[in-house]
Order: sequence, then structure tokens, then C-alpha cells
Amino acid sequence: MILGGGQERGLRGSTHNVAGAVGLGKAIELCEKNMPSEAIFQSSLRDRLTDGILKNIPGARSNGHSTNRLPNIASFSFEGVEGESLLTSLDMIGIAASMGSACTSGAMEPSHVLRAIGLSDELAYGSLRISIGRWTKEEDIDHLLAELPKIVKRLREA
Repeated sequence: MILGGGQERGLRGSTHNVAGAVGLGKAIELCEKNMPSEAIFQSSLRDRLTDGILKNIPGARSNGHSTNRLPNIASFSFEGVEGESLLTSLDMIGIAASMGSACTSGAMEPSHVLRAIGLSDELAYGSLRISIGRWTKEEDIDHLLAELPKIVKRLREA
């Protein structure tokens, strides 16, 4: 990957990244302390988001298992909505989202995962993936819940 010495079996020139290894170890140590409480908090935000979307947007569906899932990811599909237009509309009001996982970004085909759980191509193309992070606040969820129904309604009418 990097030209140079062969001491890393030809994969990487240079010496071992000791500072990076120490930094990674410290990051893992810090994460271990906070992970249980972070998972609970992020799950509560995800569930609040999911409940709000399903109650306030007709034709919305949650993708994936209802309980056996990551605490910080929510995925939805919206009937009659094109995902790219939805993402653009959200981006214009400062909300970052995606249509699927990073491994499908840039692909012209709908997500194979969404297809595998039984979604039609139309629903897969109208999907939205929201990631909740450590610094996501309840106000961020409120903002999305206030704006998303209006955006979906406008796109369906277009």
C-alpha cells in the first residue's frame, strides 16, 4: 500500500505506528466505560424516532427486526417517495442521512439487504437510514420528526 521497507510483509513501509496503537487502546478503554450507557441512550432516541415516524407518516415502514438490532441505526421505507429526493431535501435543512449502508453508496441497484428482507425495488429506492451518534440530542430527533412528514408529503404530491 505504501512504498518503502519490507518489514511489514510488503503491506506497509515504515515502522510500526506505536502512537496509533496506543491511541486505539486508550479509545477502546474509554468506550468500554461508556458503551452500556451510550447504548441505552441511543436506543431510546432510535425508538422515539421510529415511533414518531411510523405514527406520523402514512405508508412508512421500519426495515429490519423490531428488537434485534443495533442501538444507533434506524431504517425506513416510504411508499411513493424517491430516496435521492428525500436525501436532498433533508440535506437542505441540515439533516444528514443515507439510503443504505456505506457498502451500497454509489450503487445504482437497490440494496441487496433491503431486497433480502422482502422489500420491492420501489420501497428499497425509497429507503432512509438514520444513524444516531454519541452527540445526537433529543432536539435533533424532534427536528427530524417535525420536518420529515412535511418533506415526504411534498415529495408524494410532486
